[in-house]
Amino acid sequence: MKKLFFHIGIVFFLLAPHFCWGQGRPIDGSVLRNSGFGNTGGRGGGTNIRGGQSNDSLEHRDYSADSLTIFYRIPSSTLATKLDSSIRDFTKKFPIPADHIYLGNLGNPTHSLLFTPFMKAGWDPGFHALDVYKWPLENVRFFNTTKPYTELNYLLGSKTEQLIEVLHTQNIKPNWNALFQYRLINSPGFFKNQKTNHNNYLLSSWYQSPKKRYNNYFVILANKLQSSENGGFRDDQDYFNDRIFKDRFNIPTKLGGDQAAGAGFFSKALDVGNRYNEFTVMLRQQYDLGRKDSLVTDSTIIPLFYPRLRFEHTLTYNAFTYNYTDNIADTNYYAKYYGLSLPNQSDTFSLQDKWKQLINDFSIYQFPDANNLQQYIKLGAALETLKGTFTTGGQSFYNFYGHVEYRNKTKNQKWDMGLNGLLYFGGLNSGDYNARVNLKRYSRKSGAFIELGFENTNRTPSFIFDDRSSFALDNQHSFQKENLTHIQASVYQPRFKLRLSGHYFLVSNMTYYRNYYQPQQENALFNVLQLSAEKVFRLGKHWNWYADVYVQQKTGNVDLNIPVLFTRQRLALEGLFFTNLNVSTGLELRYHTPYKADAYSPVLGRFFYQDSIRITNLPDIAAFLHFRIRSMKVFIRLENLNTVSNKFGFGFYNNNEVSPGYINPGMVMRVGIFWNFVN
Repeated sequence: MKKLFFHIGIVFFLLAPHFCWGQGRPIDGSVLRNSGFGNTGGRGGGTNIRGGQSNDSLEHRDYSADSLTIFYRIPSSTLATKLDSSIRDFTKKFPIPADHIYLGNLGNPTHSLLFTPFMKAGWDPGFHALDVYKWPLENVRFFNTTKPYTELNYLLGSKTEQLIEVLHTQNIKPNWNALFQYRLINSPGFFKNQKTNHNNYLLSSWYQSPKKRYNNYFVILANKLQSSENGGFRDDQDYFNDRIFKDRFNIPTKLGGDQAAGAGFFSKALDVGNRYNEFTVMLRQQYDLGRKDSLVTDSTIIPLFYPRLRFEHTLTYNAFTYNYTDNIADTNYYAKYYGLSLPNQSDTFSLQDKWKQLINDFSIYQFPDANNLQQYIKLGAALETLKGTFTTGGQSFYNFYGHVEYRNKTKNQKWDMGLNGLLYFGGLNSGDYNARVNLKRYSRKSGAFIELGFENTNRTPSFIFDDRSSFALDNQHSFQKENLTHIQASVYQPRFKLRLSGHYFLVSNMTYYRNYYQPQQENALFNVLQLSAEKVFRLGKHWNWYADVYVQQKTGNVDLNIPVLFTRQRLALEGLFFTNLNVSTGLELRYHTPYKADAYSPVLGRFFYQDSIRITNLPDIAAFLHFRIRSMKVFIRLENLNTVSNKFGFGFYNNNEVSPGYINPGMVMRVGIFWNFVN
């Protein structure tokens, strides 16, 4: 009850500013210029003011266009972004990216086939296998609308797989917008003991004072993730070639016992699994000093404001709980794979790390050119306090760090450059830093661009590698800081519908796991080169071939296994038919070359290095029919068609292996309806 009143009190306090200012003049269509997350807007923001005319393009949008012309902003961007209504790529609507493998069920842990090291400096708890199902704070969208806008999304898959998402945003007052968003992912699974139940909640608010000097951004965000763990299939006999087990659900697993299939839509009971709960409250306030102006039309006066100096304070509170629980623990399993001696058979085994984090950040922006507010310098400092609760007790930590940013998108829209720096001066992660430089050159005439980037991170290994963590099951270790360098270059030429990219990684002191629970650090310096090409071939009036190819290679004798080649190919019949029917239908293929894929540790919720089992798969093949009628999008897909087999009579039994002991299901049918409308 005390926690309830505490949270209610926080919400009341943070929302109070919204009720303290009266209603101002209507905000014009360019109000999205000012996002407040390092984005600076103004005339450099690329939006034009038309006196006396509404810029609410939702009222007059072209339904055959590839994107709805409503805009929003996210913290990591300085420009307004259109809502994407494309139907070509299903993975933009589906939580799991195209380059990820997952452990057999929507909501289970995922892992990228491409080398993607974690490059965040500072404190990190270390649990990332379910990251694709989270809504991160840095991707929260802030809208401003003249009419209420709603999205209703529903996806139904085989074995009662469900994905439901609702978004609603509207302006409570002309200068105050609120947004609510919710998503449910629920799936009993195709195999034993792999049910999932994920819930994401978001409430956000953006208030701007009538004179445009003050901005208030408020966010409540929660990610409640639950994924059962079955430990993979048992390997005491050849189950996959036994007719008795042609229904793959009957194959016994290492964890969870012999449970019957469950199809409860809102079932949350997990006998064995990981539960990750993350809760965030953020309040960002800004006050600007600068020059006032106005635009006078025949019917109204539109106030304008060009900031030259901005003061910003951000208060962020986070609560994290990472829990692994086995209510029917098998002592033999934990003794064999983790070296643990549990007191009794079928006792409950549980591990938990719990964190509370509070960040106070103060920053100052300076805008050198009032006519180009996409150019600014930002200086800031932050104090971070942490309280961790582990099996051995609780402990408090702190961090003090500074950050600097320079951004300049030139007025001629040809150059976009950015410089970011972050340094931890003291505390738990003292000495951590991140430095990043990006340079982008546009061709306004053709839309082509070339981009160069450099990033270097020096970071303390994630806290799960720390001996104080409840998940530290091995002997004591002392690890040095990881150092990672990333150099990238890409070029895009719309005339040829071609994008070429290159990534070079230089890594030292990489931390990782072996044998389910043993942390290791690779002291040798090694590098990875990754090249990619994305090309659209026009084969006819309505036929398009989308070809994505990724090639990667490591150097050095290090414990890292990655496929040399990964490709995604889509052949589609596309076009606008019957005035309002936009169609994309065809075949999709994904393939990676054989490699020794990482194994998975259920207790730690992490993938780990193994060097004994080589994964060799057929290409994953899917047939799809995607179409859009006005604001309604429908996705119909038959996936894993490559599993067809006559082994036990006609069926889908030839499952691809994704990780030792884990396979993809047979044929999966998914039907998704995504609908957006203006009230």
